[in-house]
Amino acid sequence: MNDRTATPVTIIGLGLMGQALAGAFLKAGHPTTVWNRTAAKAEQLVAGGARLAPTVGDALQASPLTIVCVTDYGAVHELISENDLEGTTLINLTSGTSAQAREAAERGARYLDGAIMAIPPAIGTAEAVILLSGPHADFAEHEQALGVLGTVTYLGADPGLASLYDAAGLAMMWSVLNAWLQGTALLRTAGVDAATFAPFAREIATGVAGWLPGYAEQVDRGAFPAEVSALETDARAMAHLVEESEAAGVNAELPRLIKTLADRAIAAGHGGEQYPVLIEEFVTSRDG
Repeated sequence: MNDRTATPVTIIGLGLMGQALAGAFLKAGHPTTVWNRTAAKAEQLVAGGARLAPTVGDALQASPLTIVCVTDYGAVHELISENDLEGTTLINLTSGTSAQAREAAERGARYLDGAIMAIPPAIGTAEAVILLSGPHADFAEHEQALGVLGTVTYLGADPGLASLYDAAGLAMMWSVLNAWLQGTALLRTAGVDAATFAPFAREIATGVAGWLPGYAEQVDRGAFPAEVSALETDARAMAHLVEESEAAGVNAELPRLIKTLADRAIAAGHGGEQYPVLIEEFVTSRDG
């Protein structure tokens, strides 16, 4: 028996994701302890070989590695605040903010915060990406065991990094999907269905993704020479998209927002620079 199959693991929280996590450990041969407020959710896992802990405290003491996956950080604090965490490394895969992750890390336990970039059925496959941040020594101790969940990526010592990457990923996801929906709505006015547009849209998205490394260099240098197109040229195309959308009776809020950001940057003297100069519109708060 190798180290991976020998590592006992505890899973606290048996929603769909928690059940998937526990199932992956069981399938890989880990002694697995589970706990959930509604014990009935553990029945299938227990039938598969898991041990149901009678209390949270018992669950925490059962294994050197405990994974918590519950509704929110308030539930995490409620579950662990009055229990002894000595002897286990706590990995919190509950969705929350970077500030909540850092606060949780200050409670004294060996603690890693994480984010799951996958749906429950993907857990246990390479397609499941698990992001983790916190002390590297705690990650290294359990890296092999965690590998049964999917592709595990360590981001750094700051426990808030996993939550920040999660939020950044969501920003990308919704932005891409909303852009596709905008284009789909436009083409539907000419009788083109979504399935017909989707392959072309994917080509565009893939092409744009190819620009990111070069654009990232510009952002990190803080220099934005117009090697491909100047922002003032892009702004004219944005105006065209707004006009086309309005003429077609399609909601133009998204392209108008994009043009508003560009117009502010141009007014600040950046019209001759390349598109990534808009980073300043995102890092500068305009609230209040």
